[in-house]
Amino acid sequence: MSFFQKGRPYVIAGPCSAETREQVLETARRLSDGAVHLFRAGVWKPRTRPGSFEGNGAAALEWLTEVKQQFNLPSIIEVAEPEHIELALKHGIDAVWIGARTTVNPFHIQRLADALNGTKLPVLVKNPVNPDVDLWLGAIERFEKAGAVDVGAIHRGFSGYGGENRNQPNWPIPIELKRRRPDLCLICDPSHITGNREKVASMAQKAMDMHFDGLMIETHITPEKAWTDAAQQVTPETLHLILSQLVIKQELGEDTNARVQLEYFRQLMDNLDAEIIDLIAKRLDLSNKIGEIKKDCNMTVYQPNRWREIVETITGRADQQGLSADFIVSIYEKIHHESVRRQLNIMGTTAENQTTH
Repeated sequence: MSFFQKGRPYVIAGPCSAETREQVLETARRLSDGAVHLFRAGVWKPRTRPGSFEGNGAAALEWLTEVKQQFNLPSIIEVAEPEHIELALKHGIDAVWIGARTTVNPFHIQRLADALNGTKLPVLVKNPVNPDVDLWLGAIERFEKAGAVDVGAIHRGFSGYGGENRNQPNWPIPIELKRRRPDLCLICDPSHITGNREKVASMAQKAMDMHFDGLMIETHITPEKAWTDAAQQVTPETLHLILSQLVIKQELGEDTNARVQLEYFRQLMDNLDAEIIDLIAKRLDLSNKIGEIKKDCNMTVYQPNRWREIVETITGRADQQGLSADFIVSIYEKIHHESVRRQLNIMGTTAENQTTH
C-alpha cells in the first residue's frame, strides 16, 4: 500500500505557515485525535511579493520534530531547493510536497528529483499554476525515474482571471491525470482552490464526489490572525466538523453499478457547467469594459467586421474539437446579443437605435 493511501479520505492538515513553536504545537495537539494522517506546515514560504513572511526555515523543522514526538503525528513540508530536502531528512520529516510554482520548471524539478534519489522520502506534486496535465505528469515521472517509491499528486487549482475562487478548479485536468494514472494517490487542496474558509467544506465534498483519495486543508488555531493566507484557513474544530459531514461515495471500478457511474459523470458535468457559467460571466465583464471604451471614443456598439472575426475563430476551433459549427455559432450568437445589449445600456442607447445582427 502507498504511504498516502491509508483509508479514504487521506487527510493532511495544519497551518499554512509554521509561525511560532506554540502555534505549531497547539495546532498539532488539537489535530491529534487520529483523523489527520499528516501534519502540514509551511517552513519555507515562496511569496509572490518581497517583504511578506517567508517562513522560519530550519528553526520550524525543530517544532515539527516535537510534533511527532509529543503527538505521534508525522509531518509533511513543501520543498523548493535540494538543500530543503537535505534539512528535511536531517530532521526526520516524513514526506514532502512540491509547490505549484516549482512544478512548472522541469529543470528545477529534475534537481529536486536528483536530491531525493535513494532517500525513499514520499513526495506529493502539486499541479502547475497553468492547466497542463502533461507538465504535471512529467514532474511526477521525473521523481519516479529518480527512484521515488511513493509519489502522489495534489490538485490546488489553476491561476485564472477573476472568478469566485482563488484558483480555478478546472476539474477535467485532475480527472485526466487520474485516468492516465489510476494508481496515483490524488489529493485535493480546497483551501487554495477556494481561498475562502466558508467554501472549503463544499469544495472538499466535490472532491470526494469525484473520487479523490484525500484532502489537504489548511488549519490554524486562530485563522483570522494567521500570518499567511488567513482567509482560507479553518480551525481544528471546523476541520473535524468538515470531515464528519463528508459523504464518501462508492469507489468506481469495472463492476461498479451503472447508477453509481451515472451519478459520477453527472457530478463532473455539474462542475463543468459551473465553470462554463463563470467563464461567460468573465467574458461579459470584459464586454462591459469594451463598452466603456467605445462610449469614450464615440464608437458604435455593433461592428460587423469584429463579429465576422469571432465567427471565423470559433468555427475553426469547433472543427478542431469535432463540434458542429452551426451549434457553436448559435451559442455565440446568444452571448454576442447579450454583449451588445450590455454595451448599448452603457452607451445609453436603445437597441432600436443601432443595427445589431
